[in-house]
Formats: sequence, structure tokens, C-alpha cells
Amino acid sequence: MQVVDRANIRLRVWERGAGETLSCGTGACAAAVAGIRRGLIDSPVRVATRGGMLTIVWDGDGTPVMMTGPAETVFEGQWNVPE
Repeated sequence: MQVVDRANIRLRVWERGAGETLSCGTGACAAAVAGIRRGLIDSPVRVATRGGMLTIVWDGDGTPVMMTGPAETVFEGQWNVPE
């Protein structure tokens, strides 16, 4: 996570076994909460990932973390399972 200012961060995520991902909602939420708890950023915060922009809102302990942003299909596949 790179803090740009109190309302914006940049995030890159590396997932074990998969490498760098375009975006990670769980990682974006975790980074935002960590930044808010440390007093580095405020809620809401915009999170720039390589896959697009997310907005995270968290009002503190005991409240849910809310994420909004675009969703796009980036891969389709088919798995043939032998009978």
C-alpha cells in the first residue's frame, strides 16, 4: 500500500501461487482498515489497483467494511472432469 493522501491509496497484491493480481477486494479492505487504524488515511478511501478504482468505507470497530467498485469478467474457462 502506498498512501497518496488521506483519501487515496495505491495497492498492489501478490497472491501466493498466482502472482500479482489485477485487483483484490479482500486486500483492498484490509489495507484500508490498517491505514485508518494507524491514522494514515480517512474513510472513505479510494484504492487504486491495476484493475481499477475501489472505494472502501469503514466507520470503526464493530462496523462492517463496505467496498464499491466495478466488476468485470477477466477470464472464462472450462474444466472437463473425467467420469
